[in-house]
Amino acid sequence: MKPQFLIAAPASDSGKTTLTLGLLRLLADQGRRPQPFKCGPDYLDPVHHSLAARRPSVNLDTFMMSEAHVREVYARHMAGADIGVVEGMMGLFDGADRMEGSSASIAALLGLPVILIVNAQAMAYSAAPLLQGFSQFHRGVRVAGAIFNFVNSPGHFRYLSQACADVGVEALGYVPENDGLRLPSRHLGLAISPENDYEAVIRRISAHIGQTVDIRRLLEITSVQPVAEPPPARPASTPGHLRIAIARDEAFNFFYHENLQAFSRWGDVTAFSPLRDASVPEADLVYLAGGYPELHLDQLSANAPMRDSIRAYCERGGRVLAECGGLMYLGRQIVDAQGRGHPMAGFLGIETSMREARLSLGYREVADGARMYRGHEFHHSVLREIQPLASASRVTDARGREVGTKIYHKLNVWASYVHFYWGELDGPPFLGA
Repeated sequence: MKPQFLIAAPASDSGKTTLTLGLLRLLADQGRRPQPFKCGPDYLDPVHHSLAARRPSVNLDTFMMSEAHVREVYARHMAGADIGVVEGMMGLFDGADRMEGSSASIAALLGLPVILIVNAQAMAYSAAPLLQGFSQFHRGVRVAGAIFNFVNSPGHFRYLSQACADVGVEALGYVPENDGLRLPSRHLGLAISPENDYEAVIRRISAHIGQTVDIRRLLEITSVQPVAEPPPARPASTPGHLRIAIARDEAFNFFYHENLQAFSRWGDVTAFSPLRDASVPEADLVYLAGGYPELHLDQLSANAPMRDSIRAYCERGGRVLAECGGLMYLGRQIVDAQGRGHPMAGFLGIETSMREARLSLGYREVADGARMYRGHEFHHSVLREIQPLASASRVTDARGREVGTKIYHKLNVWASYVHFYWGELDGPPFLGA
């Protein structure tokens, strides 16, 4: 039996991430080994989870991953942990299609009790019908307790505790509002940037919730039997496998943990920086991940040796997987929000712009012969084709409807706005082994 639970909320912006980060650090500082997970395709929250827990956070997603793989990943990472802490996404039952792919579906699949984070800033006894509805909506989902956010007095919490008692959901505490606990954010969610002192904020969150949340009781009521024994370790790479170069710096840093694990299975991995290095390492495969290239346009553009090296590697048939920020980098230029163009690698006849930014998001499915790949698209930049380019594959959303997103294929380069999940694959996507 181990404490393991899913932190959810009735809606977004209820404070799930703040509570998750504080709990992770509080547990880690107690000498425990909390294992963080994130429901859904988010690649930013796990960065902060990993900092708070001092161990990598892992995505769980029932659209991008098979149910068997979700169980395998969860069991494997829980094997070396004392406590499992899973942060949900959006509202508890919000999925790609009704509750399909929702946090609730993860809780039901893994048998995890749910701790509901409720924004109670303008609420008292009305919490009772809300909690009753969430706790009784789906019999496969057990709401074990509630923590109330934005509660500024013990008296307010007493009203909320009465509401909990009347519907059979345990009140585990509350968190007062405090502007000092807010993490910086950008258009994709929480920011990840070296100029922000995330460590200091996480310490403040941890100290804050430790005063008003009953951590001991939380761990007692969420101790459950693990869903499965961890599977045997997958074989490591052997000599002769791929040499893989991964772009990894402040501009390119959106990764799914299991994708990085997959690269390590497929070959020998070397990291390089398009911001600072002069050339691409010797490699059989280059991975240009997503990130925030728009925040580093001057430096990326000024590093002409790297831009030339990337373009030359592509033109001589080098194999490349480029996602979102990586796609933008392979284009002719990126136009900033003020309308200034910044030259990039120039391999693809496209330009991307932040000037007329608009949101594009959603799950994506791509067929490539007998293989089917799934991933997620989430960006604000706009792409313009300088030369007409066809999509190499048909791209659909979670409901099977075709979308305008393209998968560009030129020589041995595959590039798109989609962040793919590859944790279940036996070899690199699109390119074969």
